[in-house]
Amino acid sequence: MQPRRRHWKTRCSSPRTGRRKWRSGKLCEIVYTIIRGLANGSYPSKPSKPKNMVQACKDMESAGKARPRLIRIQIPRMLVALYETRNNRGVGHAGGDLDANHMDAMVVLFMAKWVVAEPVRVYHGLDTAEAQNVVDSLVQKEIPVIWSVAGKQRVLDPRS
Repeated sequence: MQPRRRHWKTRCSSPRTGRRKWRSGKLCEIVYTIIRGLANGSYPSKPSKPKNMVQACKDMESAGKARPRLIRIQIPRMLVALYETRNNRGVGHAGGDLDANHMDAMVVLFMAKWVVAEPVRVYHGLDTAEAQNVVDSLVQKEIPVIWSVAGKQRVLDPRS
């Protein structure tokens, strides 16, 4: 197992139960607080969870046409998808023959990367090259050291 994955599992495991937990709900709450501040010009001292995340994100669409579409529509809609995936699909799936936990983890991972990278891309205070490096590092594709297909494993050379 590659070190990054081992680190991810350690950070996301509950010390009491050993079960993995996704922290994407907290990320959604933090990003929602930031975009709400961008939309209304007032930032709270700490992030807060709206009573109804789906409705709160839908309400962002009426934040006024003066605000960028990214803040009013695109990020809030992505937050809803991320929040819903985390809340309603992270534990297991009724029916279906295949375990979709890996698939769900991948969609959560890449939505979270986008939600963090997109505001950096638009609102950075860096020179263009530095901002591009930050965005690229946030959305960098991770290639596993051990690749498994059809019951066969191959060790990939991470140095190439």
